[in-house]
Amino acid sequence: MKITAIKAWQVDLPLKEGRYKWSNNNFVDVFDSTVVAIETDEGLIGYAECCPLGSAYLPSFALGVRAGLAELAPHLIGLDPLNIGEINRIMDSALRGHPYAKAPIDIACWDLLGKATNQPVFNLLGGSAQDDVFLYRAISQQSPEEMAAKISGYSSEGYTKFQLKVGGNANDDIERIRATRAILKPSDILVADANTGWTKHEAARVVSAVSDLDVYIEQPCMTYEESVSIRRRTSLPFILDEVVDGPDMLVRAIAEDAMDVINLKISKVGGLTKAKLMRDLCVASGIPMTIEDTWGGDIVTAAIAHLARSTPEEFCFSATDFNSYGTVEIASGAPQRVNGKMTAAERPGLGIEPNFKVLGDTVLSYS
Repeated sequence: MKITAIKAWQVDLPLKEGRYKWSNNNFVDVFDSTVVAIETDEGLIGYAECCPLGSAYLPSFALGVRAGLAELAPHLIGLDPLNIGEINRIMDSALRGHPYAKAPIDIACWDLLGKATNQPVFNLLGGSAQDDVFLYRAISQQSPEEMAAKISGYSSEGYTKFQLKVGGNANDDIERIRATRAILKPSDILVADANTGWTKHEAARVVSAVSDLDVYIEQPCMTYEESVSIRRRTSLPFILDEVVDGPDMLVRAIAEDAMDVINLKISKVGGLTKAKLMRDLCVASGIPMTIEDTWGGDIVTAAIAHLARSTPEEFCFSATDFNSYGTVEIASGAPQRVNGKMTAAERPGLGIEPNFKVLGDTVLSYS
């Protein structure tokens, strides 16, 4: 099998809630997503999607996805897409860094591998380890009262895990955490995710002020070193996300006992190949994971579901159904939330089919 063409579409993903807001007054009203297709000489087509969380979250942005694809495409025509290791080595040689731009190529190759072997991707990632995956709901940063009301509403939809967007004023964040924990069931999970938004002294104040509560602290500060400093000051369970951006940082963090859980985002690390490697390292080291991505629609949600379904339940802390946040359906066959859980399709590949009427014209076509 040989790659004959690489194509991409740009699609806007508006939000049902109108705005998604996180630390330091960052927000997005409409997400800019890129859908990718890899065409082959055997008639099979692999699909993927990449959607950065704006340009102020990680070193990634929507235009960078498409610029990276344009840079990579000439090096990939004529290659065997089922030789995914070689595809990744060539991408890393052709373009230093920019893992998020390589991620949709890697994921589309996994979709092709599933279709070529008539297997769902979760089989290729290790086999089904759980039937249904528990989801969390991200609660956009607002007043304590508004965030508590949103959690109450989402609880009625079956969610039992909630990621609270903090990382603002420390006094406000203490109130946000207390107000939301107060309306949850004792068995519900609450994560206070600062998204690097606190300085060390602010983080130290917050973790001290909420030390009596059942709450996880996620990515309190900008750097790994600052965050680990806060880890040493609290007995609350601790999650790292932004600073664990590849296998090398994961190995270091495990060796230094830097966290109890990590947030594993597929595009952040370069696609399913590296995400699987990191997932397996976490399982071997006893580190549970939130398995997700930066953002996206139906195709991103499908990739998340396949990686999560192939992960043992005790190490799958939670996952994300991004397609339930938006108003646009960009593919059929994607996972759907049922009582706070989802599962991956048992159809070949990712099990999705893009809605080309929604995607419109290509913004990149290389053959």
